[in-house]
Amino acid sequence: MKLGLKENWKQFTILVIVNAFVGGMIGMERTIIPKFAEIEFGIASKTAILSFITAFGITKAITNYFTGKLANRFGRKNLLLFGWTLAIPIPFILIHAESWNWVIFANILLGISQGLTWSSTVVMKIDLVGEKDRGLAMGLNEFAGYFAVGLVAFLSGYIAQKYGITPYPFYLGIGISIIGFLLTLFFVKDTRVFVHQENTTNKTEKLENIFLETTFKNKTLSAVTQAGLVNNLNDGMIWGLLPIVLLSLNYDSENIGVITAIYPTVWGFGQLITGKMSDIYSKKKMLFWGMLVQGIAILFIPFSTEMYQLATISALLGFGTALVYPTFLSAIAQATNPTQRAESIGTFRLWRDLGYAIGAIISGITADLFGVNYAIILIGVITILSSVIIEVRMPKDHLQKTNN
Repeated sequence: MKLGLKENWKQFTILVIVNAFVGGMIGMERTIIPKFAEIEFGIASKTAILSFITAFGITKAITNYFTGKLANRFGRKNLLLFGWTLAIPIPFILIHAESWNWVIFANILLGISQGLTWSSTVVMKIDLVGEKDRGLAMGLNEFAGYFAVGLVAFLSGYIAQKYGITPYPFYLGIGISIIGFLLTLFFVKDTRVFVHQENTTNKTEKLENIFLETTFKNKTLSAVTQAGLVNNLNDGMIWGLLPIVLLSLNYDSENIGVITAIYPTVWGFGQLITGKMSDIYSKKKMLFWGMLVQGIAILFIPFSTEMYQLATISALLGFGTALVYPTFLSAIAQATNPTQRAESIGTFRLWRDLGYAIGAIISGITADLFGVNYAIILIGVITILSSVIIEVRMPKDHLQKTNN
């Protein structure tokens, strides 16, 4: 038994494929839910429409934390299987939903499922590869997940345009959840034993209080955590408000699907490069520039109406997010002891995915009170401020370590 990407490529590849199916479950909703809310349930309030993202974000965030705490006790594979079990009924609930409350309930299930499945695959890949290829591993993981988000977002928009907003787009989710469950059941192996092996050579000091250190006290961990929260805060706004902006500009479901899919697709493919970059280059610089590019791109949304303009903004958002996403996880993993890593990553992902809920609430209320454009500008400014915090708070030397 050896640590390393090359040494464990078969199991690693299976986990990459499984995480693509995990991402596909989010992609199913990415394009169509705001229109689904208006057509099926007559909901026009931006706060009400974004309530499904709030439900998703809060439950995913809390589940992330407990997945980190429970991973060592119950095993990564068991948590992954349980997450897939919860995913299977979600598309059926959406197809047969008789009120918006059923959509909220489906997204509570989706949040729990995503917290269990995505967190488990992240921790398992980090377990397998060891320190040398950690950034590359996270790049491959996040590429698979977010490329699938983009692909399924496009497919669901295309299907909705051709066959109607329901039920056909949700059939994708039925297939994705069943295949993901079967792949996990028959092919995934637990990785807890790799943690014990790495711990024999790792010299990273243990944290006294993992939650407090990751959230507030440790300069590296807390700087990364706030950026993760803001990153998903703006993603929650993009998820909820961008389709609404495009509908107001009279784009049809297919074109909305194209524009909304560019962002996670560039995000996904970009991580194939940025993941390995985070093993070699300054993590601090990658996080600073990634958050800054996102913030600037968001500020241009209210002033753009043409397809090429919005597609460019979507691509820039994807590029900025690709710079930070695998870097978040490799930075957290590098700064923590192997035995505490799952819980520290769980704490980081708790705050990061609370960003979905906070972003949906802030942007929804601001949009209802002052208009959608003001909500978008506010989120853009918050994102730029996050890049400043990275620059000021994160130590330079610790995260500029290169491969041995």
